[in-house]
Amino acid sequence: MENDDFSLWLGAFTATFTAIVCAGIFTIIFARPLIKLVVGRFTKRLMSERYPENIWEMVTAMTRMNPTMVIENSLRADSGKVIERPFGSPRKFLNFDGLIFSPAQLAVLPAHEKEPVDMKVTIGPKAKRPLTLDIPLMSAALGYGIGVSEKVKIAMAKGTAAVGTATNTGEGGFLPEDRANSKYLILQYNSATWSKNPDILKQADAIEIHIGQGASAGAASFIPPEFLEGRARDVLQVPPGEIVVPARHQEINKPQELKPLVNRLRKMTEGVPIGVKICASAILEADLEVAIQGEVDFISIDGGQAGTKGGPPILEDDFGLPTIYALSRAADYLEKRGVKERVSLLIGGGFFNPGECLKALALGADAVFMGTALIWAMTHSQVTKAVPWEPPTQLVFYPGNMTDEFDEEEAAKYLENFFTSCVEEMKVAIRALGKNSWRQVNKDDLVALDEWTSKVTKVPLAYEPYEPITAGQKCSTKERRKWLSFFQKS
Repeated sequence: MENDDFSLWLGAFTATFTAIVCAGIFTIIFARPLIKLVVGRFTKRLMSERYPENIWEMVTAMTRMNPTMVIENSLRADSGKVIERPFGSPRKFLNFDGLIFSPAQLAVLPAHEKEPVDMKVTIGPKAKRPLTLDIPLMSAALGYGIGVSEKVKIAMAKGTAAVGTATNTGEGGFLPEDRANSKYLILQYNSATWSKNPDILKQADAIEIHIGQGASAGAASFIPPEFLEGRARDVLQVPPGEIVVPARHQEINKPQELKPLVNRLRKMTEGVPIGVKICASAILEADLEVAIQGEVDFISIDGGQAGTKGGPPILEDDFGLPTIYALSRAADYLEKRGVKERVSLLIGGGFFNPGECLKALALGADAVFMGTALIWAMTHSQVTKAVPWEPPTQLVFYPGNMTDEFDEEEAAKYLENFFTSCVEEMKVAIRALGKNSWRQVNKDDLVALDEWTSKVTKVPLAYEPYEPITAGQKCSTKERRKWLSFFQKS
């Protein structure tokens, strides 16, 4: 009996092996002619059929309408509803690439390679209880439930705590694990009803009143009921049905009503910094003035490149100023109003690397917050759990169908490494400028590569000479004083 079984197995194996060999030989012999035949017929049709019947019509059409437009218009045609695009706008705005740092060499010497570099920053320095962070980089507002999953919030809390910076609750619900694992927590005071209990607000290290954001302006948000099932609905304490985050706060129906809200939150929290979060409008200075009159301790500005879990493309693409415009105008206005030492300026929207962050600090920001970059840093190699069959967002967004596979401990370590790497690179750059603190870095350390960037930032053009006074050279008293001041500073 055993011999019969062996014979059957051997026969099956031999037949299978023979079939594979024959298939391989067939492929070798006939593959090239078959490919040539198929390609030849396709090419002939491509070169001879009139346009209405030619597949090349798709290529010419997409020279007028890019693939993103084609897909988004198809989604509109399919649903008849407002579509939501994650991660913000693909539109190319003016950014920080037009600025370059001017290295220290002889006239200004670089700092020694082992020179300690101070990276600490204080948010709301005049507040009763200022918030001091170890680094000037922080997490953007990522809301639990209406944005990301519980695991992502815990990973962000642990990752930011490891480097001594702040995480932000966003407009989502207050997650006790977020507070338990974070070192510094900024609680975003939303325009809805949740997370406003005094017992919750008192746990914050700072409170950010959400007015608007770069990827969705000041518009309301609507979350379908099927997107907010499970624990998040319990945390938000909302009834079944669609969730609405209103466009306006009930307490703010005119500009003058910001101040009473700020004072109430300041008293309730016993003096933690109270700020506002806004997107950048064409009347930015008017918005800033309302915030100043409201006696806020900090202002967070979201530029047009900011991301979100999902926003209408029209708000992402066609609303809000580019980040570099917003930062330059805001820093100038706070300086002009004489409140720069009292009101901290936080900036976000499209920051992905340490060079961009340091340039923002040089232009007048007190700290930079990052969102999309941190999501990608946390997922890192974990994206292989999702791609190619699912988008990586299914690992992190609530309620993604792969959130259970997201490793929060691994993500927290990746986030810690990302922040650490960025800060160490910034330290290298600061030493290369001849300085030992990020606060010493300013516009004088930058040059602009093009007139557009120069005009926006008021940074000198790189091709304009910076000529020292040579022996015997005649110069005006003004020029002589300028150079005397320069060398005394050096």
